[in-house]
Amino acid sequence: MLYGRHAVEEALMAERRKHHRLLIAEGVKPDARIERMRELARQAEALIETAPRPLLDDLTDRANHQGVALETSEYPYAELPDLLDEPGIFLVIDHLQDPQNIGTLLRAAEAVGITGVAIARDRAASITPAVVNASAGAVEHLRIAEETNLGRTIDKLNEAGWWIVGLDAGEDAQDLFSLDLPEPVALVIGAEGPGLTPSLRSRCQIVASLPMAGKIESLNAATAGSIALYDLRRRQLAAAAASS
Repeated sequence: MLYGRHAVEEALMAERRKHHRLLIAEGVKPDARIERMRELARQAEALIETAPRPLLDDLTDRANHQGVALETSEYPYAELPDLLDEPGIFLVIDHLQDPQNIGTLLRAAEAVGITGVAIARDRAASITPAVVNASAGAVEHLRIAEETNLGRTIDKLNEAGWWIVGLDAGEDAQDLFSLDLPEPVALVIGAEGPGLTPSLRSRCQIVASLPMAGKIESLNAATAGSIALYDLRRRQLAAAAASS
């Protein structure tokens, strides 16, 4: 049960799930976005129902649903081999568990036009309705593989020609902004607190960090990862401009 206007609208626009029922709370004032959702739901042959707001509260575990919910199929995960043939930026998320953080990071990933994403199947946040909402629906347009063993995932990326860059602190970490990175890059982001797991960190060809000029020692994973993704995107654009 997806909820929130951005999340529901993007899921309907992406047309990647089988939608069953669009619920709109009683008293919601019709506007252009609501009408667009209704039309998209009709095109998807989903039922459209007006429901008491307390029902939506119950169905969404009292989340901030903004008067809209969408009963739909499970998130359509991609297969990793299907993601390895395209150049660009790849993102590996190492056991990040907070839905808000993973949603924020995935929203940035979609904004920079990322090639693909790999997340851990266990001990990590999957693509739940909370993550979809936190990403403002951006995950509906991403190709995400849910992997049992991220170590093997990184090995496959490396074998396919990707350079593995871990974003983490430590004495061996180099300033990301001063590095001359080869392409394509797979960026590995660790969990809050512990950072990268040792098995993944050891597989990184480069460990990079963001320069910290203030009094705090670090940024949270979503913020740091978003900055790193945009720096990689800046490099892509600069390389494309130089070769044109």
